[in-house]
Amino acid sequence: MKTFNLKQSNLTATLSKKSVAFLATTLIAGGLFATATTASADEVTYVVKPGDTLSQISDKFYNDQTHIQSIAKANNISNIAMIYVGESLTFNTDATSDTETPAKSVVAQAAAPAVAAPAPAATPAPTANIATGNGFTANSAKEAIAMTESGGSYSAQNGQYYGRYQLTSSYLGGDFSPANQERVADNYVAGRYGSWEAAWQFHLSHGWY
Repeated sequence: MKTFNLKQSNLTATLSKKSVAFLATTLIAGGLFATATTASADEVTYVVKPGDTLSQISDKFYNDQTHIQSIAKANNISNIAMIYVGESLTFNTDATSDTETPAKSVVAQAAAPAVAAPAPAATPAPTANIATGNGFTANSAKEAIAMTESGGSYSAQNGQYYGRYQLTSSYLGGDFSPANQERVADNYVAGRYGSWEAAWQFHLSHGWY
C-alpha cells in the first residue's frame, strides 16, 4: 500500500506540472497576455536628430502630422516649436490623432534654446497733421510747438529766447547744442505739463507754453 501511494503521488505531481505547463502555453497562445505585449510594442522611443521637427516625427510614425500635440504632451514639451538634438521622445504609435490643427515646428536645436524671433513690429497708425499758427504742419505735439515757436530752427533767436523750442538762456545753461535743447525741452514740458500733448493744448489756448 505504501509503494502504491507513493507512485500515485508522484504520478499526480507529474500530471499537475504538465497540466500547469499546458494551461500556461494555451493561455499565451490564446492571447490572454496579448494586451501587455501589444502596449509595449506600440510605445516607441525616438532620439531627436539634427533637422527634426515634431511635424516630421509625427509624419514618420503616423504617416500624417496630426499627432504633434500628443507627442508633445507625452514628453512634457510646453513649446512644440522647440525640440533638441539628442532628446529622447517616448510616445504611443497607437494613439488617436489630435483634434487641433498641427502647428508649424522649427528645426530641432543642437545647443541651448534659441531666442525666439521677435514678432514683426506693428505699423504705427498714421498721425493726423497738426496745422500750426504760422502755416507749418507737424505730425506730433512736440513738432507742432517747435514749428510754431521757431519754424524748427535750433538757432532761431527772439530776445532772451533761443533755439528750436524758444527756451530762455538760463534754462539752457549756456549750452545751445541741439542735444541739450531737446533734453531741456523734454524736462521742462514733463515737469510743467506732463506731456507734449498737454503743452500743445495749453499753447493753443494761451499762445505760449
